[in-house]
Amino acid sequence: MWHRLAGDDPLPDPGTPLAGALDWDRRHLLMRTHTALHVLCGVIWADYGVAVTGGNMTPGAGRLDFELDAMSAELGAWAQRRVNEEVERARAVIVDFVSRADAANDPALIRTKASLIPATVDPLRVIDIVGLDRQADGGTHVAATAEVGRVVVTGTESKGRGNKRIRLALSDA
Repeated sequence: MWHRLAGDDPLPDPGTPLAGALDWDRRHLLMRTHTALHVLCGVIWADYGVAVTGGNMTPGAGRLDFELDAMSAELGAWAQRRVNEEVERARAVIVDFVSRADAANDPALIRTKASLIPATVDPLRVIDIVGLDRQADGGTHVAATAEVGRVVVTGTESKGRGNKRIRLALSDA
């Protein structure tokens, strides 16, 4: 969240009423990008069963790193085809909450190599791309995969043994 003041205005005193505006175009682009990364995670998990070892995103582009043995341009082409197939399926994206105890019985809810969610967070917020990807996540998402739009894999690279990177972008970003 960014707070901007006009010109050189001083910080307002505590309790001062303020007006705010959401930059919807930027927010929606981030929502689409984040959801596209979930779709990528979902297809890799479904076909390879490997965890995410890192990731990053900006509005319209992002990357995920996976615990894969090998990387190739063919894998990138496969990932682009699979992600776009899932986007076109217009799968619903649902927000749910699951207790820590129930989450412990479903190891697929934490798809990162290391759990980044503090133990004090209970219940966990779960994003469910119905039929594809269900995992704990606190980010923003669109309501259905069709809202993501066309995805392009812009690069693949090896970041070392057992750590392979897939970069993607929204084609209209």
